[in-house]
Amino acid sequence: MTKFDEIYQGMVEKIMTEGLEEVNQSKQAGSERSTYLTKAIPGMHFSIDIEKDGFPLLTLRKIPVKGMVAEQAWFIMGSRKPEDFLRSYTKIWDAFTNPGDVVTVAYGYRWRKHFGRDQLKLLIDLLKKEPGSRHGVVLAWDPSQDGLSLQKKKNVPCPYSFTVNIIGGRLHLHNIVRSNDVMLGVPYDVAGFALLQCLLAQELGVKPGIYSHSISNAHIYDTHYEAAKEILKRKNDHAKITVVLPEKSYENIENRKYEVVDAIIKNISDQYQPMEPIQGIKIVAY
Repeated sequence: MTKFDEIYQGMVEKIMTEGLEEVNQSKQAGSERSTYLTKAIPGMHFSIDIEKDGFPLLTLRKIPVKGMVAEQAWFIMGSRKPEDFLRSYTKIWDAFTNPGDVVTVAYGYRWRKHFGRDQLKLLIDLLKKEPGSRHGVVLAWDPSQDGLSLQKKKNVPCPYSFTVNIIGGRLHLHNIVRSNDVMLGVPYDVAGFALLQCLLAQELGVKPGIYSHSISNAHIYDTHYEAAKEILKRKNDHAKITVVLPEKSYENIENRKYEVVDAIIKNISDQYQPMEPIQGIKIVAY
């Protein structure tokens, strides 16, 4: 199996065998309150070396490459309307729009516009001028609006901050996640942010290094227990995936040259031979 397949199975096994099972209630804005069980572990973390171990895309079940790549491109564009490019590739954010078809907490918008500064541009400018800087922190969490309230929203950021460092001539990204649905969210989030890492590395003229993922609350919902058991049975003899980006991919995405998105999707898809999907894995709550 790939290195990430092994890491992922280890996470699932640890939660299923050691996780604390609790009854939780969820009521997102505009929805009925629902009760469910979760098995959860606090403070779960892993790291993987993209250059050495390959791109961390789960092969134990099929992950939608097209949607994952397009979502990251949409983030880089700084948009918060799915109709703006994203919906042509995936409808994953449609459930979180307001009546104006706006995702108010879209990650890319938060990174590029929400706080009155373009964090991604400042990150790139900083690391071009001072590669050894330890100040490469990008936030999606707005303490004036998010969390700390019983008033529910459709969504608040889950991966709420990431830090980029260039160490040893390679770009490393550490993703901090407040809450992660391990069966559904983790494989998608890891691949997406690892792709962002590769794009930033290319833009800065260095190789991608270690991707790190830290979860404050790593959980599996009771409706996903059978899927988790199935994942633990699976083995896949899959070669490591190496992402080869077209020249100036980050810049071309910013400039909305959509053909670069299609080229990245093709590069990954041509190498990707996942096992069959597991039915019934649906979003429960955030």
